[in-house]
Amino acid sequence: MRPDYVDFHTHLDLYPDLARAIAACDRKRVATLAVTTTPKAFERNVELSADSDFVRVGLGLHPQLVADRHLELDLFEKLLPRTRYVGEIGLDRGPAHYRSFELQQSVFGRILRACAQQGDKILSLHSVRATKPVLDMLDEHLPPDRAGVVLHWFTGSKADVRRAVDRGCYFSVNEGMLASDTGMRVMREIPIDRVLTETDGPFVARGDKPVDPGDVGYTVEVIASTMGLSAEATRMQILLNLKRLLNTG
Repeated sequence: MRPDYVDFHTHLDLYPDLARAIAACDRKRVATLAVTTTPKAFERNVELSADSDFVRVGLGLHPQLVADRHLELDLFEKLLPRTRYVGEIGLDRGPAHYRSFELQQSVFGRILRACAQQGDKILSLHSVRATKPVLDMLDEHLPPDRAGVVLHWFTGSKADVRRAVDRGCYFSVNEGMLASDTGMRVMREIPIDRVLTETDGPFVARGDKPVDPGDVGYTVEVIASTMGLSAEATRMQILLNLKRLLNTG
């Protein structure tokens, strides 16, 4: 079944009812990447989405949890052959997680090498205050022809965006990102053929409640306005971008 929209980074298992969140994405016909934050969360996501036409599950080990969960890396590697999708992984050099940064780099490098060895993976990457280290580690450990890479909520410099584009990366964009000056600056620098939409729900809020699973329509409209395109042309371009991404790696 063909999707109508794309939500390429969301935490469906962090909504109150995972099964209901999956059903919402199916009802809206949203091609959804349900990322996980720990390997132990992967099995339940896979089980509940097994009959979904639109939800795929990413195997993750979130950099903000590496300090406490790095011993799950063996489980991550054991599960990796079961999925094409990997996320949320990456690096976080924010103040709350700086002390674990070297450990994060060790874990991230091992994951990238495993993905390179297996090939044909699609990665969703976190890079808070760590855009250069993330790009450096991609260059070191993951040849571009071994995986497709999507940079989630990217806030790097213009040079970082160009570097990522040159190595074939895509960028997933949400309405929270587009509510900031930095996010809009990045958005204007990304080629339209590398843009995907995401919700990053339930972490992105609209008003006083989390954005609903798969609810990317507003983000499409903002991207369209920024790029000088119609919302429909933008929606179709994002679907084409997803198709092209899934044919790489």
